[in-house]
Amino acid sequence: MSTDASPDTSSSSSIVDDAKRFDAHTEAAPLADDDHQRELIAQAVDKVRDTTPLAQSFTNFVTINLVANAQLAAGGTAAMSYLPDDIIDTAAIAKATYINVGTLLPFFKDALGNIARSLQAMHHSWVLDPVAAGIGRTRSAILWAFRSAPPTIVRGNASEIIALAGIWDLNVPSAGSDTGTKTGTTRPAGVEAVDDVDSATNAAIVMARYLRSYAPNHRAAVAVSGATDLVTDGDTVYRLPGGSPMMTKITGAGCSLGGVTATYLAVTDPLTAALTASALYNRASEEAERASNGPGSFQTAFLDALWSTTAQTVSQSPITAEAA
Repeated sequence: MSTDASPDTSSSSSIVDDAKRFDAHTEAAPLADDDHQRELIAQAVDKVRDTTPLAQSFTNFVTINLVANAQLAAGGTAAMSYLPDDIIDTAAIAKATYINVGTLLPFFKDALGNIARSLQAMHHSWVLDPVAAGIGRTRSAILWAFRSAPPTIVRGNASEIIALAGIWDLNVPSAGSDTGTKTGTTRPAGVEAVDDVDSATNAAIVMARYLRSYAPNHRAAVAVSGATDLVTDGDTVYRLPGGSPMMTKITGAGCSLGGVTATYLAVTDPLTAALTASALYNRASEEAERASNGPGSFQTAFLDALWSTTAQTVSQSPITAEAA
């Protein structure tokens, strides 16, 4: 978020307009030699458990219970509300905020834009989950309103990230650009992804650069969930393999990931927060699959695994990195 109502337009325009001119991707390399980033991940896990930071949520009411329980299991503190003044007032004491547009009520159209502008004025860090981006005029209007008061982190599936980049009119390189990375569909995809994660790479990079142009410390991140998760700060693209397919058999896995990302954002920088949440979810879901017999027991085992997975296990997760 910017210290002003809008960013330095020359800086912002340069970041977005130059997004077409990516350097060629280097070959992905293991993050084993990046001891500093892994240490930051371990520190984030431990700091959340030591300090129980408050990260509030204005979230999908279908999945609100799992979001809150996942934040608690990761070691944080949860507060859930749909009252705009509650969210704005609580932001004064919360370390981060999570906004999820999964299930909408009519008053959300005005409320969410006002909340975002208030968070920007407060220089308050927040995470956006653009659930079902591209579906319906009201949802698109809400997401458009975030363009001038954007979040610190956007977390979604590949189709949502691609659709949001389109709603925000970001200049995303198309297929055949010098990156060699294809760009996926911009048609509405509902709550499930119809694009693979690689298809959203260009959109994620451009979006991360756009977000950081508004951030007072010029730090932001975009996280794309899939079979192999992708996280980028606009300079580096990280890929995190693993996780369990059982995550698709429970309601709210992605929503709760957004909430836990906000929990880590309360104690660390955006890139580390997104990497830590993704790595924790991959390891915890793998453990839960081993310990469960179906979706019901999986969800219970997953919450237990969020609680018990160690900082060392999270920080030593397989992660590869390449230049954006």
